[in-house]
Amino acid sequence: MAPWARTITERYGVVKWNFSPKGEKQLFLEVGDTVHIQEVCDGWYRGYLARNKAQQGLFPASFVHLKDVIIEKRGDEEVVVSAEMPLVKEVTTTLREWGSIWKQLYVANKQMRVKQVQGLMLELMEWRSQLLSGTLPSDEFKELKQKVTSKIDYGNKILELDQVVRDEDGNILDPERASVISLFRAHEEATAKINERIKEEQSDIQTDHSGISARLQSSPTHSLYVFVRNFVCRIGEDSELFMSLYDPIKQTIISENYLVRWGSKGFPKEIDMLNNLKVVFTDLGNKDLSREKIYLICQIVRVGRMDLKETTSKKSTQGLRRPFGVAVMDISDIIKGKTESDEEKQFFIPFFPIVAENDFLHTLLNKVTNLRGDSGGQGLWVTLKALVGDIVQIRKEYPHLVDRSTVVARKLGFPEIIMPGDVRNDIYLTLQGGDFDKYNKTTQKNVEVIMWVCDEEGKVIQSSICLGAGDRAVSEYRSVIYYQIKQPRWMETFKVAVPLEEMHKIHLRFMFRHRSSQESKDKSEKNFAMAFVRLMKDDGTVLQDGPHDLVVFKGDSKRMEDVNCYLKLTSTRQQHSDLHKGTMLSRSSSSVSGGGGLSVSSRDSFTISTLVCSTKLTQNVGLLGLLKWRTRPDSLENNLENLKMIDGEEVVKFLQDTLDALFNIMMEHSQSDKYDILVFDALIYIIGLIADRKFQHFNTVLEAYIKQHFSATLAYKKLMSVLKKYLDVSSDGDQFEPILRTLKALEYIFKFIVRSRMLYSQLYEGKEQAEFEDSLRRLFESINNLMRAGQERTVLLKVAALKYLPTVLHDVEKVFDAKLLSELLHDFYSCISPVNLQKQKVCSMTEIVSSRLFQRQECRDVLLPMMLRELSGALASMADGPYDERRMSLELLNNILEVLSRDNVGETFQHIQDIVVSLLKIINRTVVTMGRDHALSSRVVACMTAILSQMDDRHYSTYIETFTGTSDLVDFLMESFLLFKDLIGEHVYSSDWMAMIMVQNRVFLRAINTYADTMNQKFLNNDDFEVQLWNNYFHLAVAFITQESLQLQHFSPTKRNKILAKYGDMRRLIGFAIRDIWYKLGSHKICFIPGMVGPILEMTLIPEEELRRATIPIFFDMITCEHAHSGNFHKFENEIILKLDHEVEGGGGDERYMQLLETILLDCAAEKPTLRPQVQHFVSLVKGLLVRLLDYRTVMSDDSRNNRMSCTVNLLNFYKDINREGMYIRYLYKLRDLHLEGENYTEAAYTLLLHSRLLKWSDDMCNPQFEIHGSQTQRQLKETLYDTIIDYFDKGKMWEEAITLCKELAEQYENEIFDYELLGKRLEKQAKFYENIMKILRPKPDYFAVGYYGQGYPPFLRNKVFIHRGKEYERREDFQNQLMSQFPSSVRLNTTTMPGDDIRNSPLQYIQCFTVQPVLEIPPRLKNKPVPDQIINFYKSNYVQRFHYSRPVRKGPVDPNNEFASMWIERTTFTTVYKLPGILRWFEATDMKHTTLSPLENAIETMESTNEKILTMINQYQADWSLPINPLSMLLNGIVDPAVMGGFAKYEKAFFTDEYTQQHPEDRDKLLRLKDLIAWQIPLLGGGITLHGKRVTDDLRPFHDRMEECFKQLRKKVEKEYGVRELPDMDERKSSRPRSMLRSIRQSIISISSLQGSECGTPTKSHTDRDFPTESWTSTLPRSSGSVSICSVEDGVVTVGDAEVKLRKSKKKKKRSSMIFITEERERTSTLDCKRLSKKQEFRSDTNLSEPNEGNVSLTNANSRSLPAITGLSLTVVGAAEEVDTPKGRRDSKSMSVCVTSDRTADRRSKGVINLLFKTKSSKSEDVKPGDPAKDSF
Repeated sequence: MAPWARTITERYGVVKWNFSPKGEKQLFLEVGDTVHIQEVCDGWYRGYLARNKAQQGLFPASFVHLKDVIIEKRGDEEVVVSAEMPLVKEVTTTLREWGSIWKQLYVANKQMRVKQVQGLMLELMEWRSQLLSGTLPSDEFKELKQKVTSKIDYGNKILELDQVVRDEDGNILDPERASVISLFRAHEEATAKINERIKEEQSDIQTDHSGISARLQSSPTHSLYVFVRNFVCRIGEDSELFMSLYDPIKQTIISENYLVRWGSKGFPKEIDMLNNLKVVFTDLGNKDLSREKIYLICQIVRVGRMDLKETTSKKSTQGLRRPFGVAVMDISDIIKGKTESDEEKQFFIPFFPIVAENDFLHTLLNKVTNLRGDSGGQGLWVTLKALVGDIVQIRKEYPHLVDRSTVVARKLGFPEIIMPGDVRNDIYLTLQGGDFDKYNKTTQKNVEVIMWVCDEEGKVIQSSICLGAGDRAVSEYRSVIYYQIKQPRWMETFKVAVPLEEMHKIHLRFMFRHRSSQESKDKSEKNFAMAFVRLMKDDGTVLQDGPHDLVVFKGDSKRMEDVNCYLKLTSTRQQHSDLHKGTMLSRSSSSVSGGGGLSVSSRDSFTISTLVCSTKLTQNVGLLGLLKWRTRPDSLENNLENLKMIDGEEVVKFLQDTLDALFNIMMEHSQSDKYDILVFDALIYIIGLIADRKFQHFNTVLEAYIKQHFSATLAYKKLMSVLKKYLDVSSDGDQFEPILRTLKALEYIFKFIVRSRMLYSQLYEGKEQAEFEDSLRRLFESINNLMRAGQERTVLLKVAALKYLPTVLHDVEKVFDAKLLSELLHDFYSCISPVNLQKQKVCSMTEIVSSRLFQRQECRDVLLPMMLRELSGALASMADGPYDERRMSLELLNNILEVLSRDNVGETFQHIQDIVVSLLKIINRTVVTMGRDHALSSRVVACMTAILSQMDDRHYSTYIETFTGTSDLVDFLMESFLLFKDLIGEHVYSSDWMAMIMVQNRVFLRAINTYADTMNQKFLNNDDFEVQLWNNYFHLAVAFITQESLQLQHFSPTKRNKILAKYGDMRRLIGFAIRDIWYKLGSHKICFIPGMVGPILEMTLIPEEELRRATIPIFFDMITCEHAHSGNFHKFENEIILKLDHEVEGGGGDERYMQLLETILLDCAAEKPTLRPQVQHFVSLVKGLLVRLLDYRTVMSDDSRNNRMSCTVNLLNFYKDINREGMYIRYLYKLRDLHLEGENYTEAAYTLLLHSRLLKWSDDMCNPQFEIHGSQTQRQLKETLYDTIIDYFDKGKMWEEAITLCKELAEQYENEIFDYELLGKRLEKQAKFYENIMKILRPKPDYFAVGYYGQGYPPFLRNKVFIHRGKEYERREDFQNQLMSQFPSSVRLNTTTMPGDDIRNSPLQYIQCFTVQPVLEIPPRLKNKPVPDQIINFYKSNYVQRFHYSRPVRKGPVDPNNEFASMWIERTTFTTVYKLPGILRWFEATDMKHTTLSPLENAIETMESTNEKILTMINQYQADWSLPINPLSMLLNGIVDPAVMGGFAKYEKAFFTDEYTQQHPEDRDKLLRLKDLIAWQIPLLGGGITLHGKRVTDDLRPFHDRMEECFKQLRKKVEKEYGVRELPDMDERKSSRPRSMLRSIRQSIISISSLQGSECGTPTKSHTDRDFPTESWTSTLPRSSGSVSICSVEDGVVTVGDAEVKLRKSKKKKKRSSMIFITEERERTSTLDCKRLSKKQEFRSDTNLSEPNEGNVSLTNANSRSLPAITGLSLTVVGAAEEVDTPKGRRDSKSMSVCVTSDRTADRRSKGVINLLFKTKSSKSEDVKPGDPAKDSF
């Protein structure tokens, strides 16, 4: 293999394919990565990634596209830079950065923003390829550059990236080379532009100028380029296309026509013009752009026959111009720059034909602009582009579009600016219309107008008429012919161009002729009338603009052509009527005296309009008199005075000629001052005109005149003389208006003076310089006298002088000594009182600073002290002064600093020193007092930064020495530190002003380090040590190092590399400085513990290896220091734990930090054996905390709320273990908030309950960490928490828990604080909760076991099983899908067995999820008691800690006919670490046991479950008669119908055999239990079928009958085999109480007690059969299970066993009833006998007393706490004292059932509560209405 060779040309490239490394030394590459290449060998490169120099390695050469580079030497280092142009490099970098963000947006599913960014990137890529092509013309390159930079800036803004600031050429501004002030202003301008652009993008409706680009707005002249690609129209004859710009609002054409002559074959008549039909409509101004609408129109004129329908023959007249149609396009948006226009894009302009002869082309235009019809594909194809500039400018900038062959169509009228030398002499004539009588003809005439331009001899001027731009000039004009129209309206515009010297001889002659469609007739037609008009009047002015109603003359055709016959006549009707006032004309015609045989036709009329565009011909007599003043010198004075009366537009039009005339008058009267003041006033008037906004664009014209055309060498003497006269009288307050106008015109007066003096000096080689300077000095003295004047009227003049005097400096310094001029200015400002005109003075000084004068050192020496004095006063009142004054003062200071930052302005040291001494402290205080939200705050900070940046070490040291006392210096340093810290913590600039922020950081860093050196020198000794000063320094330094703008790890690689290249990593510099200063503090360190622990910790967490290694040892130094001082370091430890939590949660710290902290601290402790154990304990503590905090932070950004909760619990448990109560509570509330986000109200309540347990019912004040809502006692806080917790439990339907808390609160209200009102409210709430328990359905949540297997999970999940509590109605599939979405890369295990080690140790992630069944744990108080379903159901899915998962397996021989004999159950029991629900919706399963159930045990469980199901369904159907019957039908039929193969027949075959009994003698008890369950199923089925019979519909009656028949057979068989079990009679009676009706037998049937005693839930106790009475309404159930015996009722006495219970009726109204089964007769008897109870008995019931001789039985222990009350009864057992005292009697007391209802209140008083089964057959009782006494008895 060849050796590696260093590359020479192959240094830099872009990766074009992804490359995955095969070996360790190879580099991973992605498409688009840029690589620096160092060495090459056999098709391989060695190098590194541009975005990460640390990643070095090998990669194949074929995967890299090489780029040209430039190698720059920076010291010994070589820097490789791409050779592409800077803009291309910027686009490339931007695309890389946007690309990575675009991917993130895609992942985040932000579709709108993805599309937006994609569009921006595609545009940039397209433009980048255009830039790289190198084929763009200079104008297109400039335009593209502007578009690219604008797009980049816009994209950066919407993506919230850093703003890019640029210079005037669009190049990125280098902060190294720009001053702070320039940089700040560039940011401001860029922000304004981007915000404007964003407004445009977001705004649907734009104002007139909102869409015009800045370049368009800034230019006074605009043009429109039009390229006619094709004209598609079926004409069949030649045509003329007249294209022009049109204003549809004013209905006027605003430009010359562009004429295209189109041939009949569909091509231009001149075939050379086929692809060269280009025109530029130019001279458009901003006024034109502000028109509401602008259209491009095309009027099409057919040239040929009169009628196209005529057959082609020689008889038809040819060459007639006939109207054909128009084409119209709205180009408003294109010409205003709102729509992008591209020279390649073609637009179609539809064609609309003439329909009727009276459709004049002009009229059709107005119609077409208001409608949009189908043109049938006929029309024009054109390309359009808006261009900026006049014709000269656009020929330079767009040479590929506009060349010498491109036709120029000028605007009708003057452009907004008429430059000197732009000579124009055009007269635009429009044929408006006429009215022609038919005379002796039968039809109206087909009138054609023919026009010639003739001289005074009648000779036609050749080639003087131009029909349109692009067409050759013609000698004759012929109009369009409208067929048989009396009043034709032509509205045709053309141009008349004649030499200026011929203008006074010229007139226009119009001939009117009737044209016939037949050639023979047409030849015989002669001109029937004529008209004419002169172009110049007798006074020398040109024809006025506007319409002219011409006189129509009739006569012999030859006489009409004879100039002698008509030229002396009046041409217009106005002149004619003035001449012949009082003379009536005849109807037809009148002869004219001297008319040479011509007569005036009053029947005919003809109107034209004219527009003169001439820079030499005026329509104003006064102006003409001034321009030709030599011809009439006697009226010169009058003409000069009247100049002010002339319209400004006319004056500026002839600006050069007017100025020439004025200075000629002045020079030709140099020996006299007769006209001096008049000429001066005229000059002031003209300058004032140009200063007017209306004519402001003529400034350039005036300047061009002064530079190129002005030649009056002696004018300066006259001008200075008159100016001084005016200024001398100004101090008296006289002639106010003329002087004010003069001061406003000062700039141009001095331009004339200076130019005149320079011309004189050139001519006479500098003569009379001293005299000139003396005159100028005297002039300034006159101005100073004005400034000293005290009259009130002179205030405005002073303001004007302050405003306009600085404008003369630029010119005056060319001819006057700069230093002398500075002194004159100093005197000028010194004349003004310090308190007057401050705002104006500051503005005036700002102008001076902007002049070249201030760039000279000697001038600044004079002017700067004066300005600083002014500024110190203005800035001192900055905080509360007027906004404008403050802004201007800042602008002045910023301008001064900007000038001083330049390289070419001489020595600046002393000037900067003056600024520092005068203003630094004032500026600092201004920043402090101003506030962040002040509009000027950013400017003041920029100003302060600029001052600090321009200070060198000498400035700092000199400034420090200016403080005379130590206290002053300390105050300054403290103030500066606080100020810097404030500015660093909250930047005054927008966050995307990264360049400005980094420059500020660099400046502040230098200042901080310089001030720190000063503190080392002056304040480190014991005597001078300033604790607060050093404390401020440390806090500032840490704030600096930890500020967001310096955290490089958060930035993109592009941004990070930019910052490192320009500014380096400033954090390291100041970090090392902090470390060095800390070790210098010596014995003073203890002053900063624990105060500095947090800041130092924040610094050490910065992910910069060297910085961490340098600063972590400070911790050990703190430990040592505190230990030496106090004997321990508890303060340090507490502070570290507290701050570490906040910092890590905020993003600080990582695994590497944890390793470094441990290593460094233990290494340091190794040197100090006495401290080692304590440090080791501290390190382990911090490490444990860090592990949990990092886990917590990792999952907090995760979508998985479960993971966040797990980590939160880990942390709060950790804080509890280390006894950090405040942090423990903090995380409790974080956990609570997470639960509330997921609507886990129960878990949120349990979480808050942990906080409440830390509190006592005492009036002690809370600890600070408990203060959630201000200062409270523990009782108040605990009560508040309980209220919140109760609300949460209520929302989570955990009313049992809420009731417990209500009772605790009630205890406090009743016995501690005695607030009975609150007690009442609390009890009402508690009662509501009890009612909710009984009435509201609570769906049981499912529980899921979830195993996380594999090493891919975080430690808190890895290889662990959790039991999750599902939400209401949540299916396992939904839960599992949600789980998989949290771990998208995990693999789902479809088995339920525990996975092996191969999966547990795999690097992948595996998830196992299956449903588990909670194991019911009945509370002791409910055991062996008849408890309603609603109560017991709650405990089936709550307060559970054990969960079963059962899986059927086959063992032994399998009987194909009976699967039950071999069906074993493998059961896994999971035990969680805490009960569910709890503070999480899941807990880890810490214990798993595996048990196996035999087939017999499985059968017992199945039978118990079936019986429970039947019983539950009966209860449901008894309580709710609206339920559909189908589920009950299916359940019962599945058991009783042998055809369904249900029931227990299979069990009998499997287990009730002699063979099974012999093989399994140990199962005897279990077999008995199974038989007992089978026997008990029969009465349950019987009750269900009875209920079904009552509910069944007629159509299902046969089904019910069959089911009843099957049941009879089944009952007969079972009772024979297993004995009889009977329920009470199941006849139904509705009850309002939704409780279990048959709960009294449930305990026996499903044997809850046995469930508690066995792990697997199988019975462990045998049950013997009992004898049952034969009556249908009585039965006795096994009493050991706590069931209820049904008894007989006779004569109001209930017989229970051998005892009798007397009944009494409650006096209170029934609210609820239970259900019992009893005969109708017995019910009536008991109702009557209930009235026999005495008051005494009622008292005994209330007080739970009894009399031995009556044998009262108390049932308190049995039922008082758990079950709801029974309405309407008290109990008395008669004559049963002996039996009740026996154990059997006591046991039986738990199993009584009584037969009548009582009131709930009475029942609550009697502590014995019994479940009743109610029955009635009487239809009478069912129909009892509300309020009926019969019903009230229940």
